[in-house]
Amino acid sequence: MNALHAWQQAYSSELPAEAAKRNRSGIEIKPLYTPQDAAQRDAFEVPGEAPYTRGIYTTMHRGRSWTQRQLIGLGTPEDYNQRLREVLAAGSTAISLLPCNSVFRGYDMDQVHPELLGTCGTVINNPDHMRRALDGVDLTRISIGLNDPTPFTLLAFLLIEADRQSVPWQALTGTANQSDYLSHYIANHMFYRLDLAGARRLLVDKIAYCNAKVPRYNPLSVVGQHMQQAGATPAEAMAFTLSSAVQYARDCIAKGMDPDTFLPRFTFFFDISVSFFEEVAKFRAGRRVWARITREQLGAQSPRSWRMKFHGQTSGADLTRQQPLNNISRVTVQAMAGIFGGLQSLHTDAFDEAISCPTGEGARIAVATQNILRGEAGLTDVIDPLGGSHYVEALTDQMEAEILRVMALVEDAGGMFAAAQSGLVQRMIGRSAMEFQREVESGERPVVGVNCYQSTEAEQAQPGQERPDARQIENLIGEFRAWKSARSQDAVQRALDSLARTVDSKEENVFAAVVETARAGATHQEICDRLRRSMGFGAVQALV
Repeated sequence: MNALHAWQQAYSSELPAEAAKRNRSGIEIKPLYTPQDAAQRDAFEVPGEAPYTRGIYTTMHRGRSWTQRQLIGLGTPEDYNQRLREVLAAGSTAISLLPCNSVFRGYDMDQVHPELLGTCGTVINNPDHMRRALDGVDLTRISIGLNDPTPFTLLAFLLIEADRQSVPWQALTGTANQSDYLSHYIANHMFYRLDLAGARRLLVDKIAYCNAKVPRYNPLSVVGQHMQQAGATPAEAMAFTLSSAVQYARDCIAKGMDPDTFLPRFTFFFDISVSFFEEVAKFRAGRRVWARITREQLGAQSPRSWRMKFHGQTSGADLTRQQPLNNISRVTVQAMAGIFGGLQSLHTDAFDEAISCPTGEGARIAVATQNILRGEAGLTDVIDPLGGSHYVEALTDQMEAEILRVMALVEDAGGMFAAAQSGLVQRMIGRSAMEFQREVESGERPVVGVNCYQSTEAEQAQPGQERPDARQIENLIGEFRAWKSARSQDAVQRALDSLARTVDSKEENVFAAVVETARAGATHQEICDRLRRSMGFGAVQALV
């Protein structure tokens, strides 16, 4: 203790007027941490055992590495398939399908300007498009992530394609990466298609349907990424995400579902910022909180229900158009934070994502980054290698306290559904976003190439992904219109009417009706439009 006291005096004499340093969540970071800072951790914890601070599996990455899941969205279904084959050959071990923005907004390709199609994702409007996008993929052997907001037409198309291939639904694995309607309502309005009450019912119906018929598929991914990229601090993003998960669990329980049936298929999707130690502590603390909530508040008895399984994506919000090759370093640091934080699945952003849809070169470097971190750097040799660090353990405790503080505010507002309706969460995110922007603009928070170490415009030039071939897009639209004309219009209309009656019944499963409506030949927009008429329409600007 005398040595520590002497060091403190020496440090203060050398930096007498040092301003306090705080991480993005507002927690003050000391210059040195000692055993006293983490003294409240009085239990020896091991991975695979509650409260899962050190990881949800016994062997973690040493025994089961993270799934390498690169997000792909590009042009036509054939363009997607070509890029998919490239990233699988480069080392990806799972599929993620990102649809065109027109799909996210609920429109078919023949209802928007052709030049907008395929620039940020793949055009998927019917089961045939899904078939062409996944051509050559063994649905029984590879996990498929679908960026698929309500009413989950992409999953309906996938199930129909599985039937076409005689693949039993019980063999399908994957995750609905964008099923969290609350995160869309709060922070990503492009994804929002139905009003809150309608989206709420559809999600619960989908969870029930998948638990019964597609038991290895994860029907819900609770998304913290949108809120953190919108400006929430890492601690706020974790708190809002866990509050959303609690809301969804309560809604399922209210429908008579057993928590130990649906909770094991809850997954989480988080942003990973470049604030390395903060992100590691965020994930460690989040696992602890979720394990406690599932047991003490939700009544789950199975350890499988207590585990916070999560996918991490390196944060595009940290990437810069200026000096874009620097983004390779940023993505590497972000990926390491997610790996040391104990993720189960990882997407590494391409360095050029701040400019355009990733180029082929950018995607290959992003995949190679994970290969290097796994194969060359030895990051999987030791489980939770930062565990026991005085700093990391103390910061984990502090992040947990901040997460619980924010969750209490949401609970006091009536839960996450009510907090989103009232705008509480949006206001908190807005304040945090403004504070972060102030720090960047003042230079208090350095961003290389933006507010420091700047270079000339000529040195910053970087080509982006070329736009989809206009002729291919026009051909795709023409094929789509011909297909729509050739199908049975009566069958489509009957299916859409049946879908509306299912909504009116209040008892039948709406997602089951979505699947059957798609099977009858209804398109993505036709299904969205009918549900909007029946359930209400979240306000979204049209693309037309």
